[in-house]
Amino acid sequence: MRKLKGQMIKHLKKTIALAVAVGIIIIGSSSSITAEASGRPVSFESCLIEGTDVVCKLSAKSVPSSDDGKYYVYADEVYEDGPVGDVVATIQAGKSVTVSFPLNHNTPDSNMSRKFLIAVKRGGQMVQVSDEHYITNPEAMATFSSPRANVGIKGLLPDVTMLSNGQLQELGIQQTVYNMNVDDICSDASVPGAILFSYNGQDYYFDGTVIGNYDALVKYFNNHGIQVTMVLLNCGKGAYSQDLIHPLAKDGTECPGYALNVAEEAGTNHLKAIGAFLGQRYSGALGFGQVDNWILGNEVNARTSWWYMESDSLELNVNSYVKAFRIIYNEIKSMNGNARIYNSIDQEWNRKSNPGSFLAKEYLDKFNYFINREGNIDWGLSYHPYNSPLFDPYAWNGPEAWVGSTLTTPYITMQNIDILIDYMHRDEFLSPTGEVRSISLAEIGYTSSYGDEAQEASIAYGYLKAASLPDVDSFILFRQTDDAHEMESCLALGLVDLNGNKKPAFEIYKNLGTANEGLVKERASAIIGMSIDEMIGNNIVWTRPGSGIGLLTQNVPEQVAQEGE
Repeated sequence: MRKLKGQMIKHLKKTIALAVAVGIIIIGSSSSITAEASGRPVSFESCLIEGTDVVCKLSAKSVPSSDDGKYYVYADEVYEDGPVGDVVATIQAGKSVTVSFPLNHNTPDSNMSRKFLIAVKRGGQMVQVSDEHYITNPEAMATFSSPRANVGIKGLLPDVTMLSNGQLQELGIQQTVYNMNVDDICSDASVPGAILFSYNGQDYYFDGTVIGNYDALVKYFNNHGIQVTMVLLNCGKGAYSQDLIHPLAKDGTECPGYALNVAEEAGTNHLKAIGAFLGQRYSGALGFGQVDNWILGNEVNARTSWWYMESDSLELNVNSYVKAFRIIYNEIKSMNGNARIYNSIDQEWNRKSNPGSFLAKEYLDKFNYFINREGNIDWGLSYHPYNSPLFDPYAWNGPEAWVGSTLTTPYITMQNIDILIDYMHRDEFLSPTGEVRSISLAEIGYTSSYGDEAQEASIAYGYLKAASLPDVDSFILFRQTDDAHEMESCLALGLVDLNGNKKPAFEIYKNLGTANEGLVKERASAIIGMSIDEMIGNNIVWTRPGSGIGLLTQNVPEQVAQEGE
């Protein structure tokens, strides 16, 4: 949501030059930068923490030729490619081999978030003969794990200025989502009250005031039985966090979200420390509060808005995001093994309104490809199934141009969310234990700009549809209170208006998931003109002709209407 205007497409030569600058080898066109896997007969079957060691099981279709008949196990940092890192083990080459080496957790030689590869010596030179692979069970080291606070799917983005009025409790909110800008929490030793965190042999500092505010907020939610999801963003503004901005995001473009720096040593190490610090502090074991769910970035397929990099290469962008995801995943879960880590994509499944974005489906596919290739982990999917266009008020009756019934659908909204659910049931998307991944609908909202009744019925439809799907672990409304800027685009998404008055949708959301839910269903059914139970239970999808904008444009600013076309 809140897409910015797309940036100009960069020339191929510039993309190549930038990619080479950060050590990426481009093969063919700018859209294909993944290193070729041909000539790599050795595979990692697993790479697991056992005690204080890393144990890797290797297999080979054929034993590669070499000068000395040995495998060399390299541990590379995420920004390194090929046999250039540390040799952590050598072993006799074979078709089935098990090799171990020290984890060195929380030391300068920590292997927790490094990637491993196998090389052989051939003609006096080291030759890579396997793909890279990461540790996939970082939770084996976790000493701060706490039971998860799973209480239900009903969620809300809170208005923190209104916490004292008891509305969250009145609504029966079970989950909440909140943003944390990593650039805001960073500090140095000169700042009064800075929190020292020593990790991997280096000292890092966090802003004591900012962290203290998060402590209080998280504990408030915990004390009221509300599960917490935190979204990690990089706004690039902090004086002590400039090393966290990716080199390909430093071209001067103004953006609310920048790609994290996994291309340089300082940024990579800083990111590791941030993951470990947050995982430990908000594990629920140290008295600072408990965050069960972490989302890395917001709608990261929206490149020019929320995960900015200058390059428009899908593989380069996803590869960079996956590296950051691996670090955050391994470092947080090495502290709190019960935390869940999610990626984040928007509803633009096969159509993009912003030319600077990537399609959600293609981004998800490429993300999953890299994860499977480099060691499957239990990542979760955070999906934002907004209506299309965003200001369309009818969750149950979308435009036929945008809401389809097959994988080719331009958008996936709550109407056709079953397409996404079915897609995540495919074998290639399953977790390491063969389960469907956690799916969090961590941001969704419906406007009242075209009347309260549409918002009432849409919220009832969206929540009840989510509640009917066992694979959906959260339904988090965006937002508690209207936002004046968003309202300029006909997005009055709050349950409360700017004057603090509760909208009729407040009462609807309050009663959903309670003994009074039947009254909500009656109200929504009357607005819709059909039994909402029948519509959801039989997966009946209504659509209306065209792009759906014609009925609304009389009240929609011209620029906003054009963006919805």
